[in-house]
Amino acid sequence: MSKEAAGEPVPLKPAGSFAPLRQSVFAVLWAATILGNTGSFIRDVASSWIVTDLSASPAAVAMIQAAGTLPIFLLAIPAGVLSDILDRRKFLIAIQVLLGSVSATLVVLSHFGLLTVNLLVGLTFIGGIGAALMAPTWQAIVPELVPKQDLKSAVALNSLGINIARSIGPALGGLMLAGFGAAVTYGADVLSYVFVIAALLWWKRAPQADDALSEHFFGAFRAGLRYTRSSRELHVVLLRAAIFFAFASAVWALLPLVARGLNGGAGFYGILLGAVGAGAIIGALVLPTLRQRLGADGLLLMSAIATAAVMGCLALPLPKWLALLAMLLLGTAWIIALTTFNGAAQAILPNWVRGRGLAVYLMVFNGAMAGGSLGWGCVAGVVGIPTALLISAAGLFVAAIVLKRITLPAGEADLTPSLHWPEPLTVDAIEHDRGPVLILIEYRIALSDRPKFLEGLKRLSQARLRDGAYGWGITEDAADPEKIVEWFMVESWAEHLRQHHRVSNADADVQRDTMKYHIGPEGPVVRHFLAMELGSVRSASDKAP
Repeated sequence: MSKEAAGEPVPLKPAGSFAPLRQSVFAVLWAATILGNTGSFIRDVASSWIVTDLSASPAAVAMIQAAGTLPIFLLAIPAGVLSDILDRRKFLIAIQVLLGSVSATLVVLSHFGLLTVNLLVGLTFIGGIGAALMAPTWQAIVPELVPKQDLKSAVALNSLGINIARSIGPALGGLMLAGFGAAVTYGADVLSYVFVIAALLWWKRAPQADDALSEHFFGAFRAGLRYTRSSRELHVVLLRAAIFFAFASAVWALLPLVARGLNGGAGFYGILLGAVGAGAIIGALVLPTLRQRLGADGLLLMSAIATAAVMGCLALPLPKWLALLAMLLLGTAWIIALTTFNGAAQAILPNWVRGRGLAVYLMVFNGAMAGGSLGWGCVAGVVGIPTALLISAAGLFVAAIVLKRITLPAGEADLTPSLHWPEPLTVDAIEHDRGPVLILIEYRIALSDRPKFLEGLKRLSQARLRDGAYGWGITEDAADPEKIVEWFMVESWAEHLRQHHRVSNADADVQRDTMKYHIGPEGPVVRHFLAMELGSVRSASDKAP
């Protein structure tokens, strides 16, 4: 059986932005995702418009946006853990069934005229739970489908696919809602899930080998939190994304009311969202050229300024044609920002924690969108929609100028496992759940080399903490100043063995640069100490019959 038939990526030389589509599994799932997202946008535009019929309150309208994104904020990390420890294909199928059931319920309620604001918000929240579970898993499977050199192109294609759906779905949803009613509109979303489930069933994912060190939920959850806490590169991505989307969420929360203010109906609202999708397609096509000229930080600055300009324009009484042009610009800026942030997050995450790291990014993104939507809805209720848009535009512009000083990580490090740590020497087999474990590494460093060694050890400590340690420190011998001992704590023996398999080639390079200051023909002395209870102390005579 060929690698392609088995669902494994076939190595290809980089061949441009569309190279990932040469992988048949990626191409089929990408097309299915476009259909699924088109259905989701059809559903979302129907819900966003129906709530304006049920209530004219800006806060009620913003609640729909918040209900769809808040679950991703609340459940992102657990969802990321599940994506790393479960069979991702089966997990995605189960999620599609859940989302299809939500839309089927909306069909029934709208057909019998039973929809209320509370029911619509509640079902949107359940749909948000499905989206929360799906998002990190769907993104985490991308490295399984394409070779490494095509990963950034695959991420960009996924963003392009979403925005193709955005260009079709909202306009189609608005037209269907105006022409056929809510039940038929929601029914189209139900049908889209059928295609996605069929594609996932067709994908014959390569079976995963049994791993005696496979993680369990709570241990994996803690490992994900430790990685997030210790990854400074991820912190930069999260900070910049949170601020950008908190301000930019105003345009999405208030757009249905802006459309009504322009004397537009459901069809016009759908066309506005379709223009966003069309602009995003344009943005995806010009993104490679812009990336080469501006770099990631220049792209984000440009996106923020363009988004702020659009929000400022929407605060004015525009003719409809000019509002459509503004939406085209918004779509272009939006996909550039999304792809840049997502690509940066993907590039700095190793495979073992990819789902959890992406989940944290999605949590921040959707938390900023949910909190921003509620906040700007309340602000608009007090000062009016135009003023709220102007305030958010000004805030986004100022934040973009200030944050450009905090550059995004390049993500060029080799994060594949180095497997260069030797297996620890033990007298007897050690139970995997025994711990905590104290690791001591004894170095001999000349006093003249100490500053450079400590600088390297500081970088090395970040890898220790990212890969599983929950405590780290260094000590010096009071009687021998050339003797320095590094120590770190790991919660269990199994977690330390996993740490052996997590160390990347980039970390190995840092370790080699640091070790060159060690004096002596032999390497540093490494010792492992296991926690004991007083009742477990055994004498030498206890060890043999």
